[in-house]
Amino acid sequence: MAYKDLREFMTALEKHGELQHITAEVDWNLEMGTIARKCNETGAPAPHATKIKGYPGGQLVAGLLSGSKINGRWSPYRRTALAFGMDPESSPRDLQEAYIEATEHPIKPIEVSTGPVKENIMLGDDVDLFKFPAPVIHGGDGGRYINTWHATINKDPDTGWVNWGMYRSMIVTKNKLSGILTPHQHGPMILYEKYESREKAMPFAIAIGGDPINCFVASSYLPAYVNEVDVAGGLRKEPVELVKCETNDLMVPAAAEIVIEGEIRPHERVEEGPFGEFTGFRTSERGDRPLYRVKAITHRNNPILTMSCMGMGCDEYAALVSVTLSGEMLQILRQNGIPVRGVCVHPWGNTLSTIVSTKVPYANVAHQISSMIWGSKAGVYVHWIIVVDENVDPWNLEDVFHAVVFQCNPQDGIHVYKRTLGMTLDPFLTPHDRAYGLGKSAVLDATFPWEWEMKPIRVSIDNPQIYPEPIQQKLKKRWVKEYGYKEKY
Repeated sequence: MAYKDLREFMTALEKHGELQHITAEVDWNLEMGTIARKCNETGAPAPHATKIKGYPGGQLVAGLLSGSKINGRWSPYRRTALAFGMDPESSPRDLQEAYIEATEHPIKPIEVSTGPVKENIMLGDDVDLFKFPAPVIHGGDGGRYINTWHATINKDPDTGWVNWGMYRSMIVTKNKLSGILTPHQHGPMILYEKYESREKAMPFAIAIGGDPINCFVASSYLPAYVNEVDVAGGLRKEPVELVKCETNDLMVPAAAEIVIEGEIRPHERVEEGPFGEFTGFRTSERGDRPLYRVKAITHRNNPILTMSCMGMGCDEYAALVSVTLSGEMLQILRQNGIPVRGVCVHPWGNTLSTIVSTKVPYANVAHQISSMIWGSKAGVYVHWIIVVDENVDPWNLEDVFHAVVFQCNPQDGIHVYKRTLGMTLDPFLTPHDRAYGLGKSAVLDATFPWEWEMKPIRVSIDNPQIYPEPIQQKLKKRWVKEYGYKEKY
């Protein structure tokens, strides 16, 4: 099913025990960030604060796609599955396949004349970003971050390609924002290559709230010239309704909670940061970054401001990137004929690591796999690639750890690559390397060499060479009734 807006999705979360309404007064200054961080680290339901200090009628909600803990066990994908309109117990493989299907069968949006986001319109001098309870999320953050869970929208002036991305931005004044825009992301690429290089201002729109699929696709790593809104339609199984901005020609979700419109002028910079990031660390210092000039704000009555408290634990970005990146890499490897069993981008190593399980068709296939991943948009930030045999479940970290320890040759199985593409937020890089995007990467080949005539035989319950199917069936029949175990075989 497709959700018409954020509020309908929140009702679904509540129905499944994934949303906590907080009616006590909550301070936007660190308190809401503390609540969200605790929820992300413990798997508690997403917090929805309905009484914000100093903001009558203001609301904040966080952790909309964060992981859950059910009966003491992590379930990272329940909320994402609900956002997809699927059973909350769906496996990450189910979500991967649904995402791949959406990329292969996109549905274009439709334009409508108006929508809930037009219920209130601020223009010119009436624009005031401080009318919303933008939070200070982490101690030490450089300011109040209004955009941490949203879709930033801009357009390539040459091709008409519309990009949806997610790039943090901090309030500078009542009508100005600033945030990191790294050149190898698509939205910033359009800014630097198509507008700033031509001394032109780039129009932007920032859509906050609405169907959670909007944020999901905005955070994906789809290839250039793919319209994320079309993939959102594919995931929803129906088109996204868009309405025209007030001050530019960009189209935004009609059911968004808040839309911020304006322009980024060439070479205008202002101080922004620092900010606690998805890596679980605060690494980027305060620095001069692009300035957003806000010309208009439209919003629903009593708008709900969405936020993300990134850091350790399974926050919403970790969960969604796990699905999008692993799905995109699985698709790439399949298209290139790699006999892949599965691809896992685990939430606790999101963006920077990938685990690939494959049948080894020829010697050193791990090198080819890593080249395909690093050569794609999906693999732009991946520093660790672990390749395991097909009998290893890539989603089972105990299985993977066993393979790395016992199958990866410390001398011949670890391949280090210097001066790869780095990221400004990589905690392990030196300040110099972060500043200039100079990365380091490694492949851990935990497959047994293809050329070995006799390979070690894996001793595990699911290996028919060790425990044939007849004895497996015998155990299944006798496990509870005759052996006395409580759990099914």
